[in-house]
Amino acid sequence: MKILAVTELRQGKWNNASFETLAAAQQIAKDTSSAVSALVMGKGVAALADELAAKNVAEVLSAQHDLLEAYTPDGYCVALKQVIESAKPDLVLFPHTYQVRDFAPKLAAMLGKGMIGDCIGYRNEGGKLIFVRQMFQGKTAADVTFAGAAPWFGSFQSGAFRADLLAAHPSGKAPVNAMTVAVSAQQIRTKPLDLFKEAKSAVDLTQASLIVAIGRGIKAPENIPQAVALAKALGGEIAASRPICDEGWLPMERQIGSSGQTVAPKLYLASWPSTKTQTLRFLKSPITVLSATSSKSCPSSPKLWKKQKPHSLTCSPPMNGRDC
Repeated sequence: MKILAVTELRQGKWNNASFETLAAAQQIAKDTSSAVSALVMGKGVAALADELAAKNVAEVLSAQHDLLEAYTPDGYCVALKQVIESAKPDLVLFPHTYQVRDFAPKLAAMLGKGMIGDCIGYRNEGGKLIFVRQMFQGKTAADVTFAGAAPWFGSFQSGAFRADLLAAHPSGKAPVNAMTVAVSAQQIRTKPLDLFKEAKSAVDLTQASLIVAIGRGIKAPENIPQAVALAKALGGEIAASRPICDEGWLPMERQIGSSGQTVAPKLYLASWPSTKTQTLRFLKSPITVLSATSSKSCPSSPKLWKKQKPHSLTCSPPMNGRDC
């Protein structure tokens, strides 16, 4: 089986979710004795292609065109369709980003195929790949398989796989092969504008390596500066559950959980967490989780956490005697 991992750039720089997808492709390839190719698209991406070639892939495909410098769904679909028809992969994997949500279903439909999006894992049962995706805001998970002939399309949720486990190329560098794509201005029906940012201070929590999160146990807005100071001292970002943001105690850009951002930090410090589990369901692949609580009913207690996530947990006493 041939696997194609499609990477994503943000203003000429890597979206870190690309490397998580590549890690997923490497793991699937190992389980199925398959080969992985990685694709980078854009304008002037030769240096990025060389960087990607240091990863353990069979080859790196580079598709360059002036009309791919800025993202448009039409341009990406036209170019990717040509790449897929030329490379003939069996499985095409994407990071489940807002950009991928915009164009990947259209691409699959152009090729008469289906797509399994927002997956959190997979299994290989007798040579058949079964993808796992959450439903009903993470309350249950469904096993989904592809029907019909390849190529198949899928995307993995941010944090479903760990980019730090990405294997390097055994001989130092994979070959980089240029893909010629034909894209015309007449095929692009939209005009890209400046990237939307809610505020100059807006933060992308999906890229944060350390997060200090607060919940309803914080009790009052005047207590939040303690958590903000802790996040600042640790060099991390402050985040919150939905009730905190709904109250206006922190801006919506700081919301995590089932109705907020899905995060995958190396360290997640939950201070004054809620008794609900929505936030934990959307915390993906942290290396260490620390919870400042003493409540036996809190979902971040070691007993309950072990049922949900196979990661280490250190419990600390509640700050100022506060409970869940």
